[in-house]
Amino acid sequence: MTRTITPRLRPLVLLLLAVTAVLFAGAAPASAHAALTGSDPAQGVVVDKAPTQVSLTFSEQVAMGDDSLRVLDPKGKPVQQGKPANVSGTTYAVQLKSGLAKGTYTVTYQVVSADSHPVAGAYTFSIGAPSQTVVSGTATVGGGVVGTLYAIGRYVSYAGYIVLVGGAAFVLACWRRGASVRALQRLVVGGWVALTGATLWLLLLRGSYTTSGKFGDVFDLALLGQVLQTKAGAALVSRLLLLAAAALFVAVLFGAYARRDEVEGEDEGEGDLVSEEHAVGEEAEEKRDLGFGLAIGGVVVAAGLAASWAMAEHASTGLQPGIAIPVDIVHLLAVAAWLGGLTSLLVALYRAPADTPLEASAVRRFSRLAFGSVLALVATGVYQSWRQLGSWSAFTETRYGQLLLVKIGLVAVMVALAGISRRWTGRLAEHPATGAEDEPKAEAASVPATAAAAVQGKDSAESTGSTTASTTASTVGGTATGTTERAAQLARQRSAVEDARRKRLRDADPNRSGLRRSVLAEAAVAVVLLAVTTALTQTEPGRTEQEAQAAGASASSSSSSDTSGALTLDMAFDTGGTNGKGLVRIDFDPARVGGNEMHVYVQRPDGRPYDVPEVKIALTQEAKKIGPLPVKAEHITRGHWAATGVQIPVAGDWRVAVTVRTSDIDQVTVSKNAQIG
Repeated sequence: MTRTITPRLRPLVLLLLAVTAVLFAGAAPASAHAALTGSDPAQGVVVDKAPTQVSLTFSEQVAMGDDSLRVLDPKGKPVQQGKPANVSGTTYAVQLKSGLAKGTYTVTYQVVSADSHPVAGAYTFSIGAPSQTVVSGTATVGGGVVGTLYAIGRYVSYAGYIVLVGGAAFVLACWRRGASVRALQRLVVGGWVALTGATLWLLLLRGSYTTSGKFGDVFDLALLGQVLQTKAGAALVSRLLLLAAAALFVAVLFGAYARRDEVEGEDEGEGDLVSEEHAVGEEAEEKRDLGFGLAIGGVVVAAGLAASWAMAEHASTGLQPGIAIPVDIVHLLAVAAWLGGLTSLLVALYRAPADTPLEASAVRRFSRLAFGSVLALVATGVYQSWRQLGSWSAFTETRYGQLLLVKIGLVAVMVALAGISRRWTGRLAEHPATGAEDEPKAEAASVPATAAAAVQGKDSAESTGSTTASTTASTVGGTATGTTERAAQLARQRSAVEDARRKRLRDADPNRSGLRRSVLAEAAVAVVLLAVTTALTQTEPGRTEQEAQAAGASASSSSSSDTSGALTLDMAFDTGGTNGKGLVRIDFDPARVGGNEMHVYVQRPDGRPYDVPEVKIALTQEAKKIGPLPVKAEHITRGHWAATGVQIPVAGDWRVAVTVRTSDIDQVTVSKNAQIG
């Protein structure tokens, strides 16, 4: 049996590994879910006197450590004093030392957003006048080897939850006889082991993932202690406690509950009719009560496990968390019932033993369960999409929206494949495999016949010993024993042959084979769908990304209007290649005839500094046919270039053109007109 199953399942395993590698092994650091929406001093400004503090405003509340907010002087020495503090709402500040010298200062921050994801970034401001700085930026959190391992751990934890909950639901709601099937038992227990192991792994990785990003810090007990005091750490510990209850549930499901079928089978044919009916009735009632208790307890444990995600991630922050958390729990339960049940159905179709075949009625019950799950997914998914995106444009303009479109497409493909499976199920119910109903009876009849032959042989051997008492009796006794052993061996061989015949009959059924293929295709798409869903949980919601961009543009306009004589130009660019989108900002001071200072800032769409390979600036006065005048800007820090002594010969309307190159072949020139002088 293994030789026929393994080649069919191998493509599914390879697909799982390929998708995991594509989404995680080469993935960039996880996008921040809390975005920097404002700062004081603002990015790139030149202030006349040293500020007493630096404050940052985020799109949501964040968790800060003692070194989460640092301010570095041009030589890279920290100039902040004390710990960062929450001054109001989502604004956090740190005090600065007195007597700061002139020059360019770098502000770095490394925090954890309310939905448990690490956020890091940096920007610069200047006191008196810009200067060179040795600070090149800040360490990136959420990436590297630790980030990849953390992402894989999240994938495995989701997969384990789906298999554990969905497999148990399939047994209780669709195929109760499956509780005694060894393959399904191994599947559900494997889901529990995967979820437990992944949860422990995430708990160990969490400290390094949100701070240093070094693999050596994974087993740092001090970091682990800090993690246990956070919301994410508490959620992981709660998940482990709930998994202990889940272990008890699994033990009862595949222990006492599964044995009920065996006891009922043994009781058949024993005792008189009245006592037999009474015993069978009691067994059936006890099994119903036990099944009802398992169903209630299972729903409670499954919902609790789902809450360990919902109460620590996207649903716990932003709009309407009181509604979003229960909606997210229902969404996860529906996903588990659908995808986990689908996995169990696939295993049952391929690995169910011949004496416990999967009935068409069980497939029909799962079809109804899957249909209800899809309806729940659609309803909860629509709400989640509105909550996380906020606008139609976010579907195409943000990475979260693009991934969500991919997820919607995969769900549509799975629904279409499910329709094909429903047709195969209908055909299987109308035309069951020949002899399938009589298989247990045939097997039961073969064993008594063999046993009767053995008894007959034994009686015959004993009756021939009347003439030679002792010697012949001994010989006949040995012969009878050998005959009995031979009969038992023949019975086992006949049983094995009968099992093989029934399996061949079952596998040759074209309706069952068609159902297998369609369910296998559904499972393959489900593997990809789970990977995309895991990536979504690590991606900044489209609503947050767009709000951060709008807040950044507003802060920039406010900053430029407050600076006397200064001019700020914002130009969006798109080179068309990978990571080709962003924003270039030009600060001109004092924007008049004569010498000027120019600062050029290049940012990613989420506001993070972007170190592109090359930036070129040129000024043109088309009315008087002056230019283009090239401006040579020197790289100051990450995403920041500057030029001093930029000469503007005459006043008027000047076109400022910026050429941005993001790779060896991808570049674009954007321009804007500005009144100078």
